[in-house]
Amino acid sequence: MAVQRTFSILKPDVTRRNLTGAVNAKIEAAGLRIVAQRRIHMTLSQAQAFYAVHKDRPFFGELVEMMTAAPVVVQVLEGENAVQAYRDVLGATNPANAAPGTIRKDFALSMGENSAHGSDSAENAAVEIGQFFAASDIVG
Repeated sequence: MAVQRTFSILKPDVTRRNLTGAVNAKIEAAGLRIVAQRRIHMTLSQAQAFYAVHKDRPFFGELVEMMTAAPVVVQVLEGENAVQAYRDVLGATNPANAAPGTIRKDFALSMGENSAHGSDSAENAAVEIGQFFAASDIVG
């Protein structure tokens, strides 16, 4: 496997409960390195652009509102097969279906407040990383 990068967002339900360090510990225990990280308050335009793929779905407005309601932590993760490795440690989107020990099983409040986002492909990771980080921000 090749070393690759993926994108992560620790969502408002994590930052509100001061769980950033606990989630980061799970990320690092999974063999991933955090090579860029920044706490931001996502703007309306950032959230709308990031979730544009969902703009025609009924939950779009609620999703944008939730993601702009409190700070998030945006991250670039690096490691062997990073996209899949992070998706494995994230767990299923619905925390009720997530495996024990995953981020979503251990920390999510609900399907909507499921603690973190992870890229679903290397191609999407590159696009998502570019929305929040310049190449010079990533220092592995």
